[in-house]
Amino acid sequence: MEFVTTADGSKTLFNAEVGEHYHSKHGAQQESVHVFLNKGLKHFLERDAQKDASILEIGFGTGLNFLMTADYCLKEQIGLHYMGIEAYPLAKEVIEQTGYDAYVSREIWLEFVYKYPIALQEQVKFNRQMGWGIAHQKVMDFQTTDRYDVIYFDAFAEVHQPEMWTPETLAHVCSFLKPGGVFVTYAITGNLKRTMKALGFQIEKAPGAPGKREMLRATKL
Repeated sequence: MEFVTTADGSKTLFNAEVGEHYHSKHGAQQESVHVFLNKGLKHFLERDAQKDASILEIGFGTGLNFLMTADYCLKEQIGLHYMGIEAYPLAKEVIEQTGYDAYVSREIWLEFVYKYPIALQEQVKFNRQMGWGIAHQKVMDFQTTDRYDVIYFDAFAEVHQPEMWTPETLAHVCSFLKPGGVFVTYAITGNLKRTMKALGFQIEKAPGAPGKREMLRATKL
C-alpha cells in the first residue's frame, strides 16, 4: 500500500496487488462528495423530502465516503444508518494517515478513528443520530434483513475486479435496496446499464466527477 496525493490535494491509496487506486487520481475527496454524497444521498433526501436515510456501501476502503456522509448528516441533522462491506479492511494505523481529518469536523474524525476497530466487529452508535457498522466479509457472503435507501457502489474498476460487476453480484447487492432506492457508482458502461435495467432499475446518466465525463445513477422500480 502506498499513499498518493491526488489532484485536489487529498490522499488516496494505491493497491499494488489489485493494480488500482482506492479513489480517483483527479481528486479523491471531490469524487467522494460528487458521486456518493451529492448524486446519491442528497439526491434521495431532496427527492423524498427525508430527514433520515440508510446507506449500504460496497467497498468501505479508507472510509472517505462514510466520513463525507457523516459530516454532512451531522451538520444538517440527518439521521443516518450506515453499513459498509469490506472484505479486506485497512489497519487503523493506515486509516489515521489518510489526512481526511482536514475535511470533516474534529468530532466526526475522533469518533471515526476511535470506533473504527469496534465497527468491524459490531454495529455502533456513531453519535446521537447515527449508527454505523462494517461487515468484514466478501460481498456475496453478506446477508441482512435490513433494507437501504441508497447504495454506494465503490468497488475497484471492472478491469481490475470483474467479479464485483457481474449480474449475479449486482443482483445480490441490489436485493438489499428498498423500492425507490437509489444506486450510485462512479462508473458507467454498456454492460452495467443493461444489467441494471434487467434488474428492474430506471437508469440515468449524471455528470461524472473530474476525470470522468459521466457516472451512473439508478432507481429501483
